[in-house]
Amino acid sequence: MRTWNDYKGHVKTTSPQGKAYVEEMETVAAIISAVIEQRNALGYSQRELADMCHMPQSSIARIESCKTVPNLETLVKIMKPLGLTLTAQTV
Repeated sequence: MRTWNDYKGHVKTTSPQGKAYVEEMETVAAIISAVIEQRNALGYSQRELADMCHMPQSSIARIESCKTVPNLETLVKIMKPLGLTLTAQTV
């Protein structure tokens, strides 16, 4: 039986386009995970965070469940009340 990680590894080694896509989604998932962790650490509900960001709670829920990928402006708007910043680095 193959695991999800096995499949991702296979895609990364057999398809340059697949590798780029998987790596992009892993990056998005890591950012969203950091947002969720920090929101929970601060004791905020999705609704409370949404109110701070002046956006619907359903938008926070869709972002946290990776059903939608936020644009950069929205991501920064969500990260700011959590005390998070976004940094870029050369890879």
